[in-house]
Amino acid sequence: MKKCFLIPLLAIALSFNAISKVPQNDIDLRSKEIGKSLRCVVCQNQSIEDSDAPLASDMRQIVKKRILEGDTNDEIINYMRRQYGDFVLLKPPFQKNTLALWILPFMLIVASGAWFFKAKK
Repeated sequence: MKKCFLIPLLAIALSFNAISKVPQNDIDLRSKEIGKSLRCVVCQNQSIEDSDAPLASDMRQIVKKRILEGDTNDEIINYMRRQYGDFVLLKPPFQKNTLALWILPFMLIVASGAWFFKAKK
């Protein structure tokens, strides 16, 4: 009967030991690196590292938890994209739905230049 309780306790002890082997400094560095590429969905145009919003704090905790679970940086970013959408990325990817976001600034520059030179004549 004692063996039934000993095996789960041993498994829990080993899992805590495995988690504690990741240096806290490495966790913090990775967390900040990932956090600087993720947007706070409450404070627009601020990373979750720069934001003081409660949601940004929750997002930072999720990132740290995923690091402790052994996820890579790309896996964590993809997880956050699945949870919050592409909006969570500070640098949105080039896709069909972001085409206007990427092309519109260049079109405005060309149109402004054309208007300027036409108005100058």
